[in-house]
Amino acid sequence: MSAARPSEPFRAPRVHGTLSSWDDYPVHQVAETVRHSATSDRNFYDRYYFNCHQNDGDAFAIMGLGQYPNLAVQDAFIVVVHGTSHRVVRASRELGDRMDTSVGPIRVEVVKPLEELRFIVEPNDHGVEADLTWRGSVPAFEEPRQYIRKHGRVLFDTMRLAQTGQWSGSITTGDTTFEVTPDRWWGTRDRSWGVRPVGEEEPAGIRTEGQMTGMWNYAPMQFEDHSILYMLNEHGDGTRAIEEATRIWNDPDRPTEHLGRPEHRAVLTPGTRNIESSVLSFPEAPGGALEISVTPLLDCWLMVGTGYGIEPDWRFGMYQGPLVVQGVDVDYVRDAERLFGLVDQVARFEQSDGSVGYGLHEFFFIGDYEPYGLSGWDPAP
Repeated sequence: MSAARPSEPFRAPRVHGTLSSWDDYPVHQVAETVRHSATSDRNFYDRYYFNCHQNDGDAFAIMGLGQYPNLAVQDAFIVVVHGTSHRVVRASRELGDRMDTSVGPIRVEVVKPLEELRFIVEPNDHGVEADLTWRGSVPAFEEPRQYIRKHGRVLFDTMRLAQTGQWSGSITTGDTTFEVTPDRWWGTRDRSWGVRPVGEEEPAGIRTEGQMTGMWNYAPMQFEDHSILYMLNEHGDGTRAIEEATRIWNDPDRPTEHLGRPEHRAVLTPGTRNIESSVLSFPEAPGGALEISVTPLLDCWLMVGTGYGIEPDWRFGMYQGPLVVQGVDVDYVRDAERLFGLVDQVARFEQSDGSVGYGLHEFFFIGDYEPYGLSGWDPAP
C-alpha cells in the first residue's frame, strides 16, 4: 500500500514519574500532570471516531481510538464492511504517554488540528490495512453536552465535536484494495471525552436498567456546500433526552444555522428493528420547513467485534494486557445470529429541494419505544 505521507510512530521520551510529552505544552486545566484527568471516575475516557464510506455504498470503514486514564488502557479498532464481509482489527495496550496515539498496528496522527488527521493500520495478520488522510469540509462543531445522573451517580457527562469531511489514501480488506479519493469517499468524525460507562462490567445493583433507553438516532450528512448534523435520543415514551439540528456551511464566514426541533418518520423492516428508510423533518428551519429523505445503502453492525459493549471479552477500556492485537471475521449471512445493536449505515440524503448528499445514518432501539410500537427487545410488529 502506498502511504499518503511518510511518517514515523510517536516515540515517547524517557521521563520521571507521570510526566509525559504533553506536559511540555501549556494545556493543563488542573494541578495534575496530563496523564491524570481532573476526575478519578473510572469511566473517564477520551476518544476518536471516524467513518469513511464510498458514496455508492460499496464499502464502509469505521475506526476509533480511545484512552481511559483511570483504567490505564488505550485501545483502537477498524472495521471494514464490503459485501457481506465484516472484518475487524482491534488492539489494546497499557496506557503510557497520552501523546502516543498508537496501539499495535493502529495509530492516529493529528496533522493540522480541527482540519486534517491521518488514520493508519500497518500490515498485520488479520486482513485489514489502511493509510487514510482526513480533511474537514466544514468547521468542527461543538455538539451539545450530554449529562445524565442516575440514582445519584453521574452516568454520562460528555463533550463532543463533530465534523464532516473527505478522505484520500487506501484501504485493503482481504484481497481487495480500494484507492480512496476525496471525490467519492466522504465521512464523518467526532471527538468525545468525559464520563460514560467503559471497561469491564460493574455490579449493576439498582442500575439494572442500562445506560440509555428508547431510540438513538444520529445523522451527520454533507451536501455540495453545507452539512447538516442531526442527533436525537428519545426515551421509551418519546420524551427527549437530547436533540440537535444544525446546518453548517462550507464557507466559514457564513453563520451556522439552528434548524429548530427535529422530527423523524422511520420505516422499519417488518419483523425487525432495522430502519429501511426514514424522513427527517425540520419544520422550523430558517427559510422554510425542510424535509430530508434517508435511503440506507450499506449497514455496519458496529457492536460486532469492535468493543462497543455487547461482547464480554472485548469492551472499550477493558484491560487485555501489555499489548494484544486480534482480528474478527464475520459474514452477515453466515453469522446472522450475531447481528444485534447499534447500526451505522452509509446513506443517501435527499432534501425537499432535490439536492442530494451522503453521510452516516446511525440508530439503535434500546428496549421499549412506544412511538414505533416496540416492546422489550421484541422485533417490530
